[in-house]
Amino acid sequence: QVQLVESGGGLVQAGESLTLSCTASGSIFNIASMAWYRQGPGKQRELVASITRGCTANYADSVKGRFTISRDNARNTVYLQMNSLKPEDTAVYYCNAGVLVTLWGDYWGQGTQVTVSS
Repeated sequence: QVQLVESGGGLVQAGESLTLSCTASGSIFNIASMAWYRQGPGKQRELVASITRGCTANYADSVKGRFTISRDNARNTVYLQMNSLKPEDTAVYYCNAGVLVTLWGDYWGQGTQVTVSS
């Protein structure tokens, strides 16, 4: 089985920074793309950023220039550096990964809360 465990959420003030981490563990043969999604209060889950195994990154327009996604393939870990945080960034942030065990599967973490106060 595969587990994704996020960490690094918390409560910050507008303009501050946070870094989220997500580590995959289990019987992993390979990991393709990894991504961060978020779901704000009363909103649908949305893609924040994604990164391929070769480290090509894509971002939602709302976070471009403020957030940076990166990964460490040796540690099966993906990071999200969030700078200049805004109250509208408040959400539960979820890690997602395409993981090859015996077959490719789509896996999710349990989520970590990020709250940005004004």
